[in-house]
This record gives sequence, structure tokens and C-alpha cells, in this order.
Amino acid sequence: MRVLVTFAVEAEFAAWRRLRAFNLIDYQGLKLRKTAIGPAEVTVLITGVGSEAAAQAMDLMMRMADKDQYFDVCVSSGLAGALCDTLNVGDVIAPKELIVELKHAGQGAERLEVDTELRELALGRGAKNANCLFTTDEILVKASQKKSCASRAQSVDMESFEVVKAASAWGARSVVIRAISDAATEDLPINFNLTLSDKKEVSLSKVLMQIAKNPLVLPALIRFGGQSKRAGALLAEFLEKYLKDLAGLESTKQVSEASAR
Repeated sequence: MRVLVTFAVEAEFAAWRRLRAFNLIDYQGLKLRKTAIGPAEVTVLITGVGSEAAAQAMDLMMRMADKDQYFDVCVSSGLAGALCDTLNVGDVIAPKELIVELKHAGQGAERLEVDTELRELALGRGAKNANCLFTTDEILVKASQKKSCASRAQSVDMESFEVVKAASAWGARSVVIRAISDAATEDLPINFNLTLSDKKEVSLSKVLMQIAKNPLVLPALIRFGGQSKRAGALLAEFLEKYLKDLAGLESTKQVSEASAR
């Protein structure tokens, strides 16, 4: 079984990387790492921030894989923001449905559903039953922005819809497993939309520019960094256990199929 796990940035993946060894693979600028969990061959892809970056990275993955090497399972992972007050920082969520607003006026929204069995496995492991996740092109910085989106979904991110859409086009089963980094009532300390590089990564120099413009944000930024780090650590622990569960399920299926022959 081949499993693809995606993160937007290295910082989201860092805690899991500390839990186990991954082999680095370089492919046309894609940041890939591989490990084995039982019978599962797990590849980690860093997509970059946003739908466009995620779509491009997933397209490159499809080009890399030949027809005998497509992924069986895709996990869109990383951090997400809460849009409702029932989700707390550090909660791990497994939404049933993904929604994205189409850019052209009057077209409404597009929806996707994740794989039921994969999601039920996550819920059984303790993920919260957040029904819907909204994928947006901009980081929601203000609590007022989150409130305006709360009627659409319970959580928000910037990559999952495109990741699941691309994986489904390959025929892979998909699930979204993310950890909440900021509460619905919480303003982010700075406008992270202004800190992204051309490679769709958070630029340290641009973060420092934001601090230089308003030094008073530094304590709040440090607090936010700490809670994001804690959320990432909880996510890493969850993914480690979840993928072991998934690998065990695959082993059981293989034994059952062999016995039935």
C-alpha cells in the first residue's frame, strides 16, 4: 500500500520528522521524504501554501508516478483554523466534506467528500467530527473574517480541497487530518498573507518586516508560535498512530484475501 501525506510547510511536518526517520528524495524541486510503516510505503510531500501551490505540487507528483505507482491513499494534513467555538487549539479534526468557493461570480461553491472508511478510522482514533472544512485562497487573519465564514464550515485551510481533488483524479482514497492552530475568536498576530515568498513558503525576512512595523505584536506572535508548535506535536502523534492503524488494517485485509483463495 502506498500512502501520500501532504503538508503545506516544513514547520507543520517538523514534529512528525522528529518521531521517526525519513529518507530525503529530490524530484524537480519537490520536497519528498519516505518511510515505511508496516506494509505501508509512506511519502511526505510539502506542497507550499495555498490552493495553487497544492495543485501544482500534486500535478508534479502525478507526473512522477507511473501507472503502476499511483498512491492508494492520500492524507491531506497540517494545521487548520477553527471557524466555530466547539473546536479548540490542538484538536485533531477529520472533516467529512470539503468546500471551496469558485472564483467566478454566480458559480457558487464546489464540494467534495473524503473516503468514509478512512475518516471513520480517524474518528475511532479520537479525531473530532468536524463535518465541513472550507479551503480558501487567503489566510483568515481576523476573528471577524472567521465569523463571516462560519456558516460554510467548522474549520478552514488553504490546500485540502486541491489535494483531495487531485488524489481523487488518480483514483486514490483520501482523508483530511489536521490540527487546529487558532481558535475562531482569535486574531492572528500578524497578516501572514504578507509573509509568503514566491515559493509559497513563509519568509522569515517578511515576518521580521511585519514585526519591525509593529514591535508590539512580538509577544502575541511568540504565543501563536508556541500553540502552533503544540498543535503540530499533537498532530504528529495522531498521524503516527493512525498510519499504524491503517497499515494494520491493510495487513488484515491481505491475510483475509489470502485465506479466501
